[in-house]
Amino acid sequence: MIRVLLADDQSLVRAGFRALLDAQPDIEVAGEAADGEEALRRVRELRPDVVLMDIRMPLLDGLAATRRITSDPALADVKVVVLTTFEVDEYVFEAIRAGASGFLVKDTEPDELLRAVRAVVEGDALLSPGVTRRLIAEFAARSKQPTAADALARLTEREREVMALVGIGLSNEEIARRLVVSPLTAKTHVSRTMVKLGARDRAQLVVLAYESGLVRPGWLG
Repeated sequence: MIRVLLADDQSLVRAGFRALLDAQPDIEVAGEAADGEEALRRVRELRPDVVLMDIRMPLLDGLAATRRITSDPALADVKVVVLTTFEVDEYVFEAIRAGASGFLVKDTEPDELLRAVRAVVEGDALLSPGVTRRLIAEFAARSKQPTAADALARLTEREREVMALVGIGLSNEEIARRLVVSPLTAKTHVSRTMVKLGARDRAQLVVLAYESGLVRPGWLG
């Protein structure tokens, strides 16, 4: 059973998400929070698998709350999905840098929301459709943080190749087909690359791929 925490200051939004999620046989809403501080308390209390985190909330915004959750070793298994609108896309890249496993627009289709919750639990990042990958590329290109080029020296040639394919948004199955290997082998390469670079999940691996110059904006296969 996938346990989800809903963090949004709008009660109607939470109610809508709860109705959808609780209707699924493999998902349950473990709790709700109306502001960032409450979200932190509830995460520490309930240890959900996934937090659906609104960016704009009182007391503590979703970006700061995400950073606190993902920087706490005791909460390493908690995945954060940021909820946003196109009007606040400037926060998305920083949210992923802070450790969010991806983001969704609030008016996303119900099936996409359910797929997203299940995907992050499986370790996948929410980096498709293509518009999302283009946004990540844009923010990575504009980032003023130091590049991660030196980190690539730790990787084998195959791991760099796999990292580049993750960077353009391919799944393990798509990487396996591209490299003519098994999905399990592709997954192993991805996992080893994440460990070597200290990436929390695939979303951060994508950011590192852009920051290091391994992938450039526009290289969206």
